[in-house]
Amino acid sequence: MNEIFAGSVLREGDAFVVAVGDRVNRAANVTPALGFSDALRNAALLGGDTVRVGDTVTVTVYENVPEGLMTNFETRGAVLQELQVDDAGFIYVPFAGRIRAAGQSPEGLRSTIARQLDEQTPDPQVYVSRTTGDGASVSVMGRVNSQGVYPVERNTRRLTAMLAQAGGVEGPVQSAQVTVARGSVTDRVWLEDLFRHPELDIALRGGDRLLVDQDQRRFTILGATGTQSLITFDSPTITAIEALAQVGGLDPTRADPTGVFVFRNEPAEIARNVLGRTDLLGDQRLIYVLDLTAPNGMFMARDFQIRDGDTVYVTEASAVSWNRLISTLSGTLSATGSVVSTAADL
Repeated sequence: MNEIFAGSVLREGDAFVVAVGDRVNRAANVTPALGFSDALRNAALLGGDTVRVGDTVTVTVYENVPEGLMTNFETRGAVLQELQVDDAGFIYVPFAGRIRAAGQSPEGLRSTIARQLDEQTPDPQVYVSRTTGDGASVSVMGRVNSQGVYPVERNTRRLTAMLAQAGGVEGPVQSAQVTVARGSVTDRVWLEDLFRHPELDIALRGGDRLLVDQDQRRFTILGATGTQSLITFDSPTITAIEALAQVGGLDPTRADPTGVFVFRNEPAEIARNVLGRTDLLGDQRLIYVLDLTAPNGMFMARDFQIRDGDTVYVTEASAVSWNRLISTLSGTLSATGSVVSTAADL
């Protein structure tokens, strides 16, 4: 423990040693903020029946004359199948020419075709059906049960519906993150926040890229604990008490509960708030000290949040170090005595 305090700026080191209290907890506890920007949240819901580039439509035309443009006495209805909307948003209908389909509903497209044909055949009856194509599709990747490219249809126009279409999320839900990339905008949210905050269940657009992955933040625990390990976060926030619990708590035969240290590089803004100073520039090395034996020590540790990259170190009790020194010296003396006895025998 003395070696750690020797690293303080008050001595010969370059780290600030800070005892954790209520004020420090308020200044240091920064929960990772994830969310969607206005560019994603303000997008309107796509029309469920809107014809888009890449869709295919089927047009059926009925004429009221024995010998029509596309029909005759025996075949009263002409069926034009799989007319694909081209990149410019048009389809071609015989005798009606190129007609803009993208952006229209099937009913609007029906009316447009009927007007065009009405100039050449009296009162044509037109029916239009639409099949979703790749022009309104999104790619879903990562930790979902069925990765792939899915069309944006009436029942999958929102983010959660599309994730369900992809088979749902693999792995722990509480640490899952969803990334949405649209054009030059890329934002992330916690999966659970999609259900806590309905406004985050955004409307999708063709070309969106969805990635589901697990939280990649990690911290290290060393010293007199049940085990020493590199641990990945399993929830958005983890407190010091929860971090210790994940490695079996303090070793009752070795640990010093007055010496639980958290080593962290703090951004200048947070460091200034923690230390109450205004003259700090750039990242600062801070060592937070938790004394679990203090009257409110357990409460402080329960409230202190661990962050990505932290190192938690539990020191050994002074008696343990003393006993180890005695054991080392005793072993050395015993070995020396054996050498002397051997020499005397010779």
